[in-house]
Amino acid sequence: MKKPEQELAEIKSMMERSTRFLSLSGLAGILAGIYAFVGAGIAWYWIYFPNTDYGKDSSPIKSDALQVNLLAVALVILVLAIGTAYLLSQQKSQRNSHQFWSPASKRFLFALFIPVISGGLFSFALIHESAYNLIAPATLVFYGLGLINASHFTLGEIKNLGIGQLLLGLIAAFFS
Repeated sequence: MKKPEQELAEIKSMMERSTRFLSLSGLAGILAGIYAFVGAGIAWYWIYFPNTDYGKDSSPIKSDALQVNLLAVALVILVLAIGTAYLLSQQKSQRNSHQFWSPASKRFLFALFIPVISGGLFSFALIHESAYNLIAPATLVFYGLGLINASHFTLGEIKNLGIGQLLLGLIAAFFS
């Protein structure tokens, strides 16, 4: 017969697996950040190089073609980040013998993507209004809100990451 502590630990483990999405890949988050840095570098180069130092005293988006190219880069980064997250998280769930598409993973994705999709649509509104300087802060704020919202359904560290994103977005809004 098992000790009561062992039985409670097993019950806790089963409950956690059924309520939390534990197959989230940390490497996918790191790669998504690298993709974003590369995309930001490409955008900076297309917008500012070699005309001004760090974008001071310039009107950033000069043509519709540049705007389309920047949106294409953003779309490529989005597809790469989501694709990488999907593949690496699915591999992690297989390694740990967890079900990938569980009710917990669906709740996680729903909680994450409501603020993220809202932020994406808000960013399109900012593009429409030529408020380009607020796009990066807005995406950081909405992504942070999505992470905070989704942290209830996955690892607790995600909440801290979301708070960091939110604070960075708010700070960036005052310096853009």
